[in-house]
Amino acid sequence: MAESTLDTWETRLERVAHVIPYFVLTVTTTLYLLLSPHDTGAKLISLAIVVVMYGWMFFWFTAHPAWRSRQDLMAVFIVGLLVLYGVLGVRETWFGAVSFALYVYASEVLRVKWMFAAVAATAVLATASLFGGVPTGPEFIAFVIFLVLFVTVACTFTFVGHVTTEQSRKRKEMVVQLAATMEENAGLHAQLLIQAREAGVLDERQRMAREIHDTLAQGFTGIITQLEAAEQTGEWRERVATSVRLARENLTEARRSVHALRPAALADAALPEALAEVVHGWSGASGVAVEVTTTGTARPMHPEVEVALLRTAQEALANVAKHAEASRVGLTLSYMEDVVTLDVRDNGVGFDPDVTRADGFGLMTMRQRVSRLAGAFAVESEPGGGTAVSASVPAIPTVVAP
Repeated sequence: MAESTLDTWETRLERVAHVIPYFVLTVTTTLYLLLSPHDTGAKLISLAIVVVMYGWMFFWFTAHPAWRSRQDLMAVFIVGLLVLYGVLGVRETWFGAVSFALYVYASEVLRVKWMFAAVAATAVLATASLFGGVPTGPEFIAFVIFLVLFVTVACTFTFVGHVTTEQSRKRKEMVVQLAATMEENAGLHAQLLIQAREAGVLDERQRMAREIHDTLAQGFTGIITQLEAAEQTGEWRERVATSVRLARENLTEARRSVHALRPAALADAALPEALAEVVHGWSGASGVAVEVTTTGTARPMHPEVEVALLRTAQEALANVAKHAEASRVGLTLSYMEDVVTLDVRDNGVGFDPDVTRADGFGLMTMRQRVSRLAGAFAVESEPGGGTAVSASVPAIPTVVAP
């Protein structure tokens, strides 16, 4: 908040600084026209020089901001201002105050050594304007004293302003670098979390793949063979056909697990569509109405995140079918900036968490899946008030190969 306030004030001061040259030139010209003893012809000449100076400042600085970083163009700009200021200052002492305009411009557009050279030259011209030129005789000593004083003061204030500007620039660079570093660290943290998770489960994944391949897949193959033989006898045709279909589906899922351990529902669909497919099948089998809602902007998440949420939804629905005696279920998938949340609520019989243990194998599995992703898992229920299961995991985006 403080950083933003400082930046705002710096922007305002910069705008004021760009107005100062025009303001000073306008005030001094007005005083000159009102108070100078010069005749009308001399005043018209001075006024013409003032108009040229207005145009010079507007053309080289105000109208072309991109030129301010080009030292060659800005050298022409400052030299032109010095010439115009020198002519005006010698013609009339009132125009000595225009030196403020040159100090502002030189401090902003010139590099350090040329900046001090321009400031010193401006101080010399300001001293000459004060004395109406370079005096001779006894006044020359006073001229030299004022010249040293003006040059010293002008260069000192210019040095202080330069140091302050450099500190502000370095502060802004540090803020930008810090923000970039924090963003990079956040991305690295998320990537390291995934890498650690993948490295930690690689051995377990390979073991599970071998177990599934050597037991479950082979067992399903034997079941299909036996049921197809029974079907050929003509007995229990409908039941056998159903058994064959289910067994084939399980065999397909087992083979998918061997190759990728990714649910079939997520193979060709995004998480919201996969959840809708799972819910539709569950609702048709259980006869319980389910309302599915997605909030926030749906976006691809890392496969581990999507699998955890899909499996949590499946297990929560399975628990509803087994225990809840519910007539209605609400499932909400919420995409937020940092997390993705899944909520499953039913209007079933519920239970008292203080009396009934809520750490069965299904709940333990859901809690483990969410905990492995550094997420949060909660179950809320009361007798007659239904049950709510909530899982919240980090919104880790999918990693796209370059």
